Amino acid sequence: MARGRLRLFLALVCVSVLVFLSAAHIQRLYQLLRMPFIWSGAAVDATISQQRDQFDLTFASYPANYSVRDDDHRALIPARIHHIHLGPNPPKPEWLAARSDCLKQHESWEFFLWNDENASQFVEANYPHLYEMWRNYPFVVQRVDALRYMTLKTYGGAVLDFDLACKRSMEPLRRFEFVAPAAHPAGFSIGMMLASPNNTFVNSMVESLPRFNHVFPLLPYVTVMFSTGCHYASTIFTLQKERSNYRILSGTTDKPRLHMLNGYVNTPLFRHLGSSSWHEGDARLILLLKHTDPKYIALAAFVAITVLVSSIWCMCMIRYRLLSRRDVESLARVSPNKSSCKDV
Repeated sequence: MARGRLRLFLALVCVSVLVFLSAAHIQRLYQLLRMPFIWSGAAVDATISQQRDQFDLTFASYPANYSVRDDDHRALIPARIHHIHLGPNPPKPEWLAARSDCLKQHESWEFFLWNDENASQFVEANYPHLYEMWRNYPFVVQRVDALRYMTLKTYGGAVLDFDLACKRSMEPLRRFEFVAPAAHPAGFSIGMMLASPNNTFVNSMVESLPRFNHVFPLLPYVTVMFSTGCHYASTIFTLQKERSNYRILSGTTDKPRLHMLNGYVNTPLFRHLGSSSWHEGDARLILLLKHTDPKYIALAAFVAITVLVSSIWCMCMIRYRLLSRRDVESLARVSPNKSSCKDV
């Protein structure tokens, strides 16, 4: 029986360790899943508005030669634009044309073009503690996303997707510390971000990458979105204690999606080619969930977690009973005729 108690004790220790290790995973999953439900409240004070920010969301009142100093504002964001292209395939001709449009609209700005060679050197030199993780990401787009945050933290400026063709200058946005366009149905898009160097929020996105680095088997889209993509970045936004210095570029009262970069759209700033070249098959499921009532999504998540926890508990109980039965059989074989009481 002593051996059985020892095995029971070791089993309980193992279960406790597994529970302790999975607690962090459960917390991260909870933070990711709750983001769409709390986004409107988290972003309400960060959404750019005409009334509070005295900002023309249509950009129509800003001339081509506009400078933030014309309205007595300081330029908090440097005049820099970053484009990133990693992987063996060259950029598509239409992407190069889109980038050319951005160069024309920002002639006085500094431009960075990141590729496999200079990106690897940059990450290794500036973020050595993240280099191995960054280099071993299973998907190229994860390295692209992480590099967005790293370049913005180090240099500041604007990082743009290759499929964004600029229609006018982003100069009016340089008065803010951080700007990104709202996404549908919640969160913001990382296809266009502007930030000041060493921005607190951007730094948080960089340093949180290891904590959210998790692969979801058979779900590449979810893996990307939850580890480095828009959902990840928006989740980190909701975890910030102070968000008043950050801005989400949404739209006007009559056109709330004015600046959203979903699909093939024209916004006051961009023509979005809507390539979404990295989307995998499971993206269809996520797109379907966008049009599903959040109450049903929450119910499905609760049922899935309950089934998972119940399955783990049943497996532990079955394992415990098997160990107990083996102890009894082993004891019977060793001393089949021995009484458990002493002779008087």
